[in-house]
Amino acid sequence: MKELITKNLDEKDSLNYELSKRVDSYESTFLSRPISLRLWSSFFVILPIFIQAPWVRLEPISALCFTFIILLIAFVLYKKPSNKWFIVSSLLLGVSGSWLGGCLFWGWLSPYPILHIPVEAVVLPLALIGLGTNWKIGSSFYLSSLFGTAVTDITIFLIGIMDQWRQVITADSETAPLILQKTSENLLQIKSLSIIVFVALLIWFISKEIFDSATINTTNGKALLVSSYVIQTTLIVDGIFIFLAILQPTFSGLV
Repeated sequence: MKELITKNLDEKDSLNYELSKRVDSYESTFLSRPISLRLWSSFFVILPIFIQAPWVRLEPISALCFTFIILLIAFVLYKKPSNKWFIVSSLLLGVSGSWLGGCLFWGWLSPYPILHIPVEAVVLPLALIGLGTNWKIGSSFYLSSLFGTAVTDITIFLIGIMDQWRQVITADSETAPLILQKTSENLLQIKSLSIIVFVALLIWFISKEIFDSATINTTNGKALLVSSYVIQTTLIVDGIFIFLAILQPTFSGLV
């Protein structure tokens, strides 16, 4: 009996040690706090708007090559002896997938909106496989970004301004403002506003459900939190662009 009790106590101590070790590992890992994970997830969603978009227009090849720089940084951080950088490295891997798809489309195929989602989904099979690996945080970032992009495109189609996409892309500097003005007028219609509000509420509900089911203490939980943050940020960014399209069409590009 004494040996059995001693054995159970040893097993309990071992379990507590492993649990404590795991908790310490999470606490010492960069982006292990919800606020930091939210900030960086949102930052990587907004990054293409201010850096990738103008870069791709001016130098599409160099912007495309930067994908491999992001990948290299991700793998270097992942290979470090400690696990402090594993969230950052996984997140960067997901960013590289979104960056690659964005460069391919906006660099060479932007006049063809029907190709937008297929091109952005260029690494979709790898992202789905990644959900079952240590890279699930990055996979969640990429898949959520792709989901947000798909919802935006579908909304554009439903409110009837998809036709203006190619016109704006191919128009000269004098014609583009007129097309954007027409787009702004279409957005102010009851049907368009109703669709936008409905989609916004639906996406917010989805992101909230994902957030409520997530925890910060596991990799799966972090992956869900990243998905929620990415979808929420995409919704906010789209809202800003819609506001600009109505308030000042020439500043908005194409919603």
